[in-house]
Amino acid sequence: MATIAESQLGQLRNAVGGTAESIYSPAASTTAIVKSIVVCNQSGTADTYRIFLDDDGTTYDATTALFYDVAIDAGESHILNVYWPMPTDAGNLAVSCATTNACTFTAFGLEIT
Repeated sequence: MATIAESQLGQLRNAVGGTAESIYSPAASTTAIVKSIVVCNQSGTADTYRIFLDDDGTTYDATTALFYDVAIDAGESHILNVYWPMPTDAGNLAVSCATTNACTFTAFGLEIT
């Protein structure tokens, strides 16, 4: 019988501006559904962010982009309500902010085991 658990899937503050990093990848024998992502620009200046979903690898470019160069003001948060199924032990959800340490990304969803 399958178990469904709602949880925070991952949280990340970009260590290198402009470089996409994986925030979540389903574990072996786990299928996930990303339900929301919160993007918080805690810096004092406006910035831009990107979100990628590669369902079978780690390619983070225009071919896997879901949000690209979205403007976010200083001190602002964006709540993105989504529905992104992720296959077992294969895909990666990745994020980037143009400026180092400007944005924190938090992903919430379901894990089915």
